[in-house]
Amino acid sequence: MDLGFVILVEMFYAVASLILISAGLAVVFGMMKVINLAHGEFMMMGGYATITAVNLGINVFVAMLIIAPLIVGLIGLVVERLVIRHLYGRLVDTMLATWGLSLVFIGLATMIFGNTTTGISTPIKGFTVGSYQVNGYNFFIILVTIAVLLLMLAVLKGTRAGLIARGTMQRSDMANALGYSPDRIYMATFFCGSALSGLAGAVLAPLVGLVPTSGGAYIAKAFITVIAGGPSLVTGLFASGTFFGALSQFFTFAISPVIGEVALLIGAVFLLRLLPQGITSKFFKGKL
Repeated sequence: MDLGFVILVEMFYAVASLILISAGLAVVFGMMKVINLAHGEFMMMGGYATITAVNLGINVFVAMLIIAPLIVGLIGLVVERLVIRHLYGRLVDTMLATWGLSLVFIGLATMIFGNTTTGISTPIKGFTVGSYQVNGYNFFIILVTIAVLLLMLAVLKGTRAGLIARGTMQRSDMANALGYSPDRIYMATFFCGSALSGLAGAVLAPLVGLVPTSGGAYIAKAFITVIAGGPSLVTGLFASGTFFGALSQFFTFAISPVIGEVALLIGAVFLLRLLPQGITSKFFKGKL
């Protein structure tokens, strides 16, 4: 019974963390069709923003949930204004530009913070279940992920701004004819996607030792999750995150963490072979 509870918690945590690291990319790539190879570096900057704010005496939850997303969102705003807005519709050019940005961000982070591992302790203590130790911070990550999914759904489906953003991504010419500025909408959407990436990096920062190259650990998983999710933004993110998180965690417990990572990649290959347009191209059609 105790082991079953621990496995269930770890399964939910694996699913939640995978959805969380992919949420920002789902907005930037899933909605805007911008292949952002610097997504991992946006997460890395969110982690460093959190650590710096905590070292300055700011409450860790304020640093994670407010300061880090805001700072990374503003950085994303600058990037969109200076680079990305000139490359919409040019996928290869966007890939090269964002890859170059990732190298720039890694270099700047190395200059500022050094190449040594840094981090902060988890603000929520663990607890014991029978003879097993459970990380209490995992529950916080699960709650944050649920809140992010509900917020994305509420904004995109229940607000005028979300409807305008979705419409602009599909037909920017029509949005322009109706009096909305596609340029400003793209800018605001990229800001939101960057802020979500910063939030993910901030929330995960207490669990990992942060170095300037930490973003590389997230980029492949994020792209796999978003692509496998298919055309539906929130539903696809939830479906693919649940599938890959559960699959990876099952093999992690059954064999080893390395096999769990391999199982995730193999599962992605098979899934995209069977459903090349993603899960929501066949299931959950019409869902957001």
